[in-house]
Amino acid sequence: MAIINFGGVEENVVTREEFPLEKARETLKNETIAVLGYGVQGPGQALNLRDNGFNVIVGQRKGSSSWDKAINDGWVEGENLFPIAEAAQKGTILQYLLSDAGQIAVWDTIKENLNPGDALYFSHGFGVTYNERTGIVPPENVDVILVAPKGSGTSLRRLFQTGKGLNSSFAIHQDATGKAKDRVVALGIGVGSGYLFETTFKKEVYSDLTGERGVLMGALAGMMEAQYNLLRSKGHSPSESFNETVEELTESLIRLVAENGMDWMYANCSTTAQRGALDWKNKFRDAVSPVFDDLYEEVASGREAQKSIDSNSQADYREKLEEELREIRESEMWQAGQAVRKLRPDNN
Repeated sequence: MAIINFGGVEENVVTREEFPLEKARETLKNETIAVLGYGVQGPGQALNLRDNGFNVIVGQRKGSSSWDKAINDGWVEGENLFPIAEAAQKGTILQYLLSDAGQIAVWDTIKENLNPGDALYFSHGFGVTYNERTGIVPPENVDVILVAPKGSGTSLRRLFQTGKGLNSSFAIHQDATGKAKDRVVALGIGVGSGYLFETTFKKEVYSDLTGERGVLMGALAGMMEAQYNLLRSKGHSPSESFNETVEELTESLIRLVAENGMDWMYANCSTTAQRGALDWKNKFRDAVSPVFDDLYEEVASGREAQKSIDSNSQADYREKLEEELREIRESEMWQAGQAVRKLRPDNN
């Protein structure tokens, strides 16, 4: 591991330089990696592993849209694409990448097909951390490991195809074989991680649920709606309101932050923008801090997990989800966004 200073705090991380792809291949040369679930994370991880030269098979429910997607991505039924139970039986490393609700539903089947010395791999600490709610308690004779890319499976794949990587956390919940550390790091390199930082299953799920509901998705969407609605109520056009709320952030400013940090972005904006941002930053921070306190407590208590389990396990979950997404998609704000995207020069 390399010791890196993060804002005055030293952390151990793993980079591609110290654990190159060749070493990862050698570590897993006798393993069959069964990627179970071809929904959100499955395609990116499976395809990256395959392209990196690992022995990969996919397990997915036959007849589903995800099964069809796997076929379109080049996986061959009976050769490297199987029903979930059969793939689990063939694998020595089972990458359990079904949705949280899906993991609960299929767990008995997976547990039956775990052999001593196998590795059970997660990309989310949910199932194991909240095991009193999920029922997912791995047997003691298998490694239980985690690699959690910090982004969507789509982003993981896109960055891989351009020669880049998406940073990932890794964790070891159970080391039954003495090989868990090498296995998890090799898998992290194999799926296309930029670098790997160590965590625990509990810390991963607490930070992940907080981030998704907070800055990454929930808070971001809510703040965008609030500003857009305000501008519209003051007589600004949909185009102006959307550009000042979303387009400038996603197409310009956030890219400057990604390059060199928030201070660098501020330094590359007008002095008027700098002054206003610095004056209002703390007001927004202080206003939302109590909301984040409540959010973290909901996550740590398990109540947020239970809400997800109850909702996602309903038979009509997909239909209800689509209705909620349709409301967002058909709102004026995101209809304006659709029009703005079509007018981008690269789309003409």
